[in-house]
Amino acid sequence: MKALTTTPPGHDVILYDGHCRLCRGAAKQFERLLGSSGTELRSFRDEGVLAAFPGVEPERCEKAMQLVQGDGRVFEGAEAVVQALGRRPLGKLLFVYYVPGLRQVADWFYGLVARYRFRIAGRTCSDGACAVHFK
Repeated sequence: MKALTTTPPGHDVILYDGHCRLCRGAAKQFERLLGSSGTELRSFRDEGVLAAFPGVEPERCEKAMQLVQGDGRVFEGAEAVVQALGRRPLGKLLFVYYVPGLRQVADWFYGLVARYRFRIAGRTCSDGACAVHFK
């Protein structure tokens, strides 16, 4: 599978679900952990956000957090977490993610949490997105 690339933003951008209480909490933790690294956190649901990143479809964002690196490479889900935090102190420890078997477990667990995030954190969306996750 070819890796997704998009328009290079010149700095890392994390796209998360701003309508999800769990995702907003995780975004705050990312801000704290990343400090002044230049990484920007943006809700993919805000108007015009995805227009800046051709190829990053809303459906991808519904399923997982997206990390658009400064050069335009896109990572999603657990791998996005590893890539975003991997350059921070102690972040190198996250690269255990690439050990065969652990990656599959981490991806499965991430997908499970992402799929049920509105149930885990409670319904807070106003645009009907919760209905998508409660099918």
